[in-house]
Order: sequence, then structure tokens, then C-alpha cells
Amino acid sequence: MNVYDFDNTVYDGETLVDFIIYYVFHDVKIWKYIPKLLFIWLRDSLHLFTVEQAVEAYSSFLEGYFVNIKTLEEDTVKFWDKHEKKIKPFYEKIRKDDDVFVTGTTDFIFEEIAKRQGYKNHITSSVDKNTGKFTSLCFLENKVKLFKERYPDAEIDNFYTDSENDRAMMDISKNVYLVKGQNITKIK
Repeated sequence: MNVYDFDNTVYDGETLVDFIIYYVFHDVKIWKYIPKLLFIWLRDSLHLFTVEQAVEAYSSFLEGYFVNIKTLEEDTVKFWDKHEKKIKPFYEKIRKDDDVFVTGTTDFIFEEIAKRQGYKNHITSSVDKNTGKFTSLCFLENKVKLFKERYPDAEIDNFYTDSENDRAMMDISKNVYLVKGQNITKIK
């Protein structure tokens, strides 16, 4: 089985960051959250979050902003109309029908691209659209927990990631590939 992280691995960028930037240009109400979002992004990029801290930080934003968007599904379609081209070409060359994506990307963002691209198997972070609260966070060691819940007997032949944040997934994989841009390097 081949398993992939999504952001910065198969997708060229961070989907949540790109999604927020999409709203910066389409909804001035998000502007009041920009200082907090920059702080969250900085802590996240420096790997200064525990799972619990990430849930708290992102939940406060989702609860305050995204739950009030009446056109979220329509906006997600428009977002992917512009960003689908950021799927990296290498993936299409090695893609298999039984690939699994294990990603921190939220379900309401990932499901649209999964439908478009035909990604059948994925584990994402889940957010209650009515409350903005995470019901599941697919991040750090939680990725392994969620993967084992869904695929208890599966063995990961090849795992592709861009980050040491996925160390727990690397540890349960036979082969690990580090993806930087279009460059893929076997590291295990």
C-alpha cells in the first residue's frame, strides 16, 4: 500500500493557508483574523504545536469565522477551480487506485479535490460545519492512530511526505520518500 501526505507532498502548498488566502481576497471579514492566523502559521511551521494546541488554535478560528460562511461548499468548488493545477505532476506518474491519503487537510476542503481527482481512500481532519469544532485532527502522531483505526491490518509499503512532522507515519512504513517540490528522495 502506498500512503501519501497531501500538503506540500502531492499538493504544492498548504491547502488551509491557500484557502484562507482565497478568502482574504474574497471576504473582508477575515481580515480581523489575520494577525492570529499569522501567529498560528508561524508556530505550525516551526513545529511548536502539540496536537492539543493545534486543535485549540485552529478551532478558535474555525468557530469564529468558517461557521458563518453561508457559501462554504460553493467557495470550496471555486477554490479548487483555481488551485487544482497545484497537484504535482509526479503523483500522476506513480498513482495507484488503492493509494491512501493521510492528511491534516480538513474534510470540507479535501473532499472536493478527492471527488475531482478520484481519490478513493483518505483520512483527513474533520470539522463539524455547524460548530467549527474539530471532531478529529489528523496531525502528528494522530495520523498513525487514525490510520490504524481505518486500516488495522494494513502494511505501508511506501510513504511519501514533505516533513519530519510525519515521523510517526515514517516509523510504521517500510519505505519512506521525502518530497521537496518535484524531487523525491528515498530516506528509509
